Amino acid sequence: MRTIFAVVLALYSGAAMAQTSPPTVGGKPLVQVKPSGEAAKSKSKATAKPKAPSTAAKLQACLEIDDATKERLSCYDAIFPPQPKPKAAAAKAVNDCRFNKEEDERLTCFNGFAEKIPKLPQ
Repeated sequence: MRTIFAVVLALYSGAAMAQTSPPTVGGKPLVQVKPSGEAAKSKSKATAKPKAPSTAAKLQACLEIDDATKERLSCYDAIFPPQPKPKAAAAKAVNDCRFNKEEDERLTCFNGFAEKIPKLPQ
């Protein structure tokens, strides 16, 4: 009975001592200090990079330009640079529209895909 009591006392005191003092390496505590309050918020805002809009958001922004204009086609071409092919097949994805040689065909192809995209939350 005394040995069990001695073992429990030794384990309990060791656990209590481990909880009261922080772990150290070379006499220096291993404590990570995090900024709190407004200092943390301002620091995180300063280091946060603005998100680039998605391709879908860019395509929807092009829809705001007047339809069937050179400006709208230029907007689409900025997202997907044109790479005309002599025999372009029917586009299966918005990225395939850049292979159309004629500007009108390319514009209607882009418009078709951009109009099918559901409105994104702002």
